Amino acid sequence: MSIYRPRFDPDELPTIVARLLEELGEETTREGLADTPARVAESLRFLTEGYGLDPAEIVGDAVFHEEYDDMVVVKDVNFFSLCEHHLLPFFGRVHVAYLPHGRIVGLSKVPRIVDAFAHRLQLQERMTREIAEALQQVLEPNGVAVVVEARHLCMEMRGVEKQDSETITSCMLGTFRDDQRTRTEFLDLLHHRS
Repeated sequence: MSIYRPRFDPDELPTIVARLLEELGEETTREGLADTPARVAESLRFLTEGYGLDPAEIVGDAVFHEEYDDMVVVKDVNFFSLCEHHLLPFFGRVHVAYLPHGRIVGLSKVPRIVDAFAHRLQLQERMTREIAEALQQVLEPNGVAVVVEARHLCMEMRGVEKQDSETITSCMLGTFRDDQRTRTEFLDLLHHRS
């Protein structure tokens, strides 16, 4: 998996943001905007830090040999991302399941992997697949399933302006794709609320 490296000097980002504000007709020296270029630059660096993260490095030595072969589900992992088409946020929940094949992962690593892909300019469909493929690569389980439920501000604030609409995507690998009973068990567990 390749790691993105910015092609520009990160110290120039506030200047680029100031230029954008000027193009929008703003006066960047007025009190309310004086520090905005630096704040936006810092925010963008944080929101795109996932480009510099490798899922294998995130997991590190938190893969454990264990003869557990039943489903592991981590659900309701909150995330925020930026739509690559409009640079507007989309956010929601990710649900992840895998069927171990002699190896399990520390549970906190699953949300960290989600964040590694969410903190990039993204498409929900691609992010869903990237999370599933990363877990498949790191753990080599019998199967991985990922479901993402999200709201997109690019649909709510502009364009069709449909508030509260939700997009659901899924990626099923291995047994989750091949075995209807396994897929159904996962989907039933998602709908189980305490």
